[in-house]
Amino acid sequence: MVLGGFLPDSTLVHVAVIAVTTGLIWLGSGWLESSAEHLSAYYGLPAVVQGSVVVAVGSSFPELASVVITALGDSFGMGVGAVVGSAIFNILVIPALSGIATHEPLDVSRTIVYKEAQFYMLAVSALVITFAFAIIYFPVDGGAALEGNVTRPLALIPLLLYGLYLFIQWQDVGDHESDDAGGDVNVLREWGRLAVGLLVILVAVESLVGAVEGLNATFGIPEFLAGVTIIAAATSLPDALVSVRAARGGKSVTSLGNVLGSNTFDLLVAIPVGVLIAGSAPVSFTVAAPMMGVLTVATILLFTMLRTDLTLTDVESYSLLVAYLIFVGWVVGETIGMFGLIRV
Repeated sequence: MVLGGFLPDSTLVHVAVIAVTTGLIWLGSGWLESSAEHLSAYYGLPAVVQGSVVVAVGSSFPELASVVITALGDSFGMGVGAVVGSAIFNILVIPALSGIATHEPLDVSRTIVYKEAQFYMLAVSALVITFAFAIIYFPVDGGAALEGNVTRPLALIPLLLYGLYLFIQWQDVGDHESDDAGGDVNVLREWGRLAVGLLVILVAVESLVGAVEGLNATFGIPEFLAGVTIIAAATSLPDALVSVRAARGGKSVTSLGNVLGSNTFDLLVAIPVGVLIAGSAPVSFTVAAPMMGVLTVATILLFTMLRTDLTLTDVESYSLLVAYLIFVGWVVGETIGMFGLIRV
């Protein structure tokens, strides 16, 4: 049964629940992100901080909720898959859609290329190192080779790195002088709408995870791969809508800052928070390493395209979309056992 036993346990119902909860995630995220933008303007935050921290954390809440819920439900692999899959979607698809949505090439600032992108690459490396430490120092008793437990002390490694990231952003805020701080924003209303958005997202993600688990039981889809595809796509919609809207409004810094900031938050905060709540979580390096390798290649591809003339052209945007389609084809091939690079 799904939704606490109110609906029958059938494939059609699971698909319907996934569609409805995806819409609710989009609705709740819209409220959350709009409030975050208004509050950022009210408190006078610079555009890069607004995009890479405030709006990014808001649009990343679905991924955080998915990790926490799956950790509490002993399906942490699905939550990690959702975060990694969402990160790949964010890196390849969202900048491409943002670039295509604008009439001119999407402008990129040096702040995005030399601070946000490079720090994000550090975030990817830090998570790989954390997983490696789990395999080396906390192997799973009786488990398969290259399988270990990510413990609470290990989870502090990426969290501390995110603390450094916030410190760097805080320094930028201290040096920034806003022209429109204050304004006519109703602060209490915006904080209230933000709280309602968080609640809607929590309820929707919990139902989404339950529906995906039902499909897994029916079709035998591995947890990690289900997270990489279904949950990742559903939770990435808010990021896509925010970035495309910002790009069309001429706010390319906010658009790309949201992408990189969301991924940094997902990798350095969402996964470790799930571990802190669960106490420890098993991770298979034979599954995680190939996916993190794909994420690294996708990051390098985007970084290279952003650095060329500090713009993202239509040709480069379509190239990113093709790269994502190749990734989806590879995931489908892994699911049906065509390649065997991911060993679940």
